[in-house]
Amino acid sequence: MHLAYPAVLAALLFSVGLYGVLARRNAILVLMSVELMLNAVNLNLVAFDVWLRDTLHAGQSLTLFVIAIAAAEIGIGLAIVLMVYRNRGSSDIDRLRDTAEHPDGEGPGTPDGATDPADQAPTQKAEATA
Repeated sequence: MHLAYPAVLAALLFSVGLYGVLARRNAILVLMSVELMLNAVNLNLVAFDVWLRDTLHAGQSLTLFVIAIAAAEIGIGLAIVLMVYRNRGSSDIDRLRDTAEHPDGEGPGTPDGATDPADQAPTQKAEATA
């Protein structure tokens, strides 16, 4: 087996993953793109391990560690994305950057962090009719 075939495939996988990280706005798609990039690295590790005929199989051992790290990363990443989606209603990365809280605890829309009376009106009306 030539080393060029898995190396080219790994380069293509890594390129697709890099494009996904840079171009996507959805956090779940970004996590999937990171997984593609990690799998490209795993493919390179195994290909070079076979090509060098390593007796210790260090590339394959390191691949197992990368798979374990990737599993932990995707588990924690999905938990964070789900919590953000519950709190904000969107997993859009650009929107999360725009609605970040100020360091002094004030909200982005009001000068003193107070709630807007227009936001309270529908709940007060619903309580009055109930």
